[in-house]
Amino acid sequence: MLAKWKLKEVVLMSLLAVVFGIIYLVFVHIGNIWSSLIGPIAYEWIFGVWFLVSIVAMAIIRKPGAALISEVMAATIEVLIGNALGPRLILVGLVQGLGAEAAFAATRYRRFDLPVYILAGVLAAIFSFVYGYLLGGFAALSPWYVLLMLGIRILSGAVIAGYGGHLIVNGLYATGSLRGYAIARQKRDARA
Repeated sequence: MLAKWKLKEVVLMSLLAVVFGIIYLVFVHIGNIWSSLIGPIAYEWIFGVWFLVSIVAMAIIRKPGAALISEVMAATIEVLIGNALGPRLILVGLVQGLGAEAAFAATRYRRFDLPVYILAGVLAAIFSFVYGYLLGGFAALSPWYVLLMLGIRILSGAVIAGYGGHLIVNGLYATGSLRGYAIARQKRDARA
């Protein structure tokens, strides 16, 4: 999958994975504090944060596998720096990355715009929720509560990951630091 990648793309994806791995771990602690106040539904409001790297990496690099690989790398970094969930978190990253990757694959990696970023956030939310339902004991909860959790996670995926990822990418692009990447070439070609 990485055979046709340039070294600078792999380096950027690795850098993004480290940065977001740290951010992800910080948000675990924020979620822990918030869930002590309002219960397990607290995580659902911020769950979109954990899908961000897949959208940001794909939006910049625009190659098959960027969403999946970056999410797995960020999860691995999060485990290495101290997430208590341990290696199982890497599987969570894989599931989330597959959800985001599916949105880009559905467009045959030809569309990189806000609606696709939002779809990537929504699919990452749905994939991760199904995984959580199967392994996280959600079945023990009231069906209406589970549906509420799913709805909030989807909203978080759409807004935080989809729209937030869009804002992050546009902010990075505006700095001029992405000139040598696919995002810059495609934006330049679109203007011409």
